[in-house]
Amino acid sequence: MLTRREFIDTLAVGGVGLAISSSARSYGRIMGSNDRLNFAVIGLHSRAYAHLSALKANKDAAHVAYVCDVDINTMKKFATETERELGYAPATDQDFRHILQRKDVDAITIATPDHWHAPMAILGLKAGKSVYVEKPCSHNPAEGALLVEAQQKYGKPVQMGTQQRSSAHTIEIVNKIHNGLIGRTYYAKAWYSNIRKSIGVGKEVPVPTQLDWELWQGPAPRVAYKDNVQPYNWHWFRTWGTGETLNNGTHEVDVCRWALDVDYPRSISSSGGRYHYKDDWQFYDTLVTNFNYPDKMISWECKCCDGMKYYGRDRGSIIVGTNGSVLVDRDGYEIYDLKGNKTSEFKVGSVTSSTDLTGRDSMTDAHFANFIAGVRTGEKLNAPVSIGNVAVTMLQLSNVAWELGRELQLDSSSGKPQKDPDAMKMWGRQYEKGWEPSI
Repeated sequence: MLTRREFIDTLAVGGVGLAISSSARSYGRIMGSNDRLNFAVIGLHSRAYAHLSALKANKDAAHVAYVCDVDINTMKKFATETERELGYAPATDQDFRHILQRKDVDAITIATPDHWHAPMAILGLKAGKSVYVEKPCSHNPAEGALLVEAQQKYGKPVQMGTQQRSSAHTIEIVNKIHNGLIGRTYYAKAWYSNIRKSIGVGKEVPVPTQLDWELWQGPAPRVAYKDNVQPYNWHWFRTWGTGETLNNGTHEVDVCRWALDVDYPRSISSSGGRYHYKDDWQFYDTLVTNFNYPDKMISWECKCCDGMKYYGRDRGSIIVGTNGSVLVDRDGYEIYDLKGNKTSEFKVGSVTSSTDLTGRDSMTDAHFANFIAGVRTGEKLNAPVSIGNVAVTMLQLSNVAWELGRELQLDSSSGKPQKDPDAMKMWGRQYEKGWEPSI
């Protein structure tokens, strides 16, 4: 098993001979011989199926050349679905590092666990690939800053998967808000409700034969395999995940920040706990966070284990101004006057549910179309990592404020906690030796 450092050494000398499926020769298409970009989809559980749907929707410009997952069974299932959806079989490989060495790969999409997002994206940039990375773009603020720096250094497009940035109705209503629709905006609230079940107490068991547990852990410190982590519950462990705040709050808080036209706040306070169940879950199931600006505020609330809706919605954002308010979610928007009377609305025609863990939708299709245009023609990205990382860092610091149990004072230009050594200790993380990300 190659470490990250050994892999970089191999890249540097242009190493060859890494094993890869022979079907690559049949289905790999080199950019320049046709108009389609060759994609590799990496991390094939759940959200990756939305990537597949979006690439199918953009099939005139995109070709799924490779699919990759550390779990062979997951990879085989996804490859079969790809062939059924697209009419051809992609090449498969359990190790993404093999794929990064392929000259016939133009872009990678990353739907792995959170702890791999930034390190893998950085390695992709180093290998000359354009990158679509799911939110959050990093596991911790230091990684996010490093990824932004890497994108600037290598110059390839990096789109973060906050697909509501490519939603036509959201773009429309945010532009109207910026043009004074509800007066001067000063408050935004985002929320998310779900009915997640307990993950129980895990037991150490042998690693399944189909899973490369070493590569699954990658940059994270090594721990024994337990039976309640893979393939989804890693979200609720600090070593790999970032909690519901980054898992779903990234979307709605990003919309609030966008609508209010703000960047890093002046301070962050956060309170909550794991109240509903007593199990291995290491984050909160209920949380309220305030992001405070000199003349504005954003609040974020999550209820992971109670499905009570706000405004009849599992998730959404409300933007408040001096002349009224706007309620916006993935399914449309509603405009209200100061007395709370609805004055206008727009409906997409669909109903989004927080229990949908895949999220195949037109927003994702449009987000991929924007990314593909960014790679091919230099079109401006709707969610470049430099923009997406702001909300991600804010929410990671929300976790820090929660863990420390006190308000954080921030440098609003960088997001870094000020005069707070304990908070700065949580700005980054410890890595498994030899797997540290660098540019």
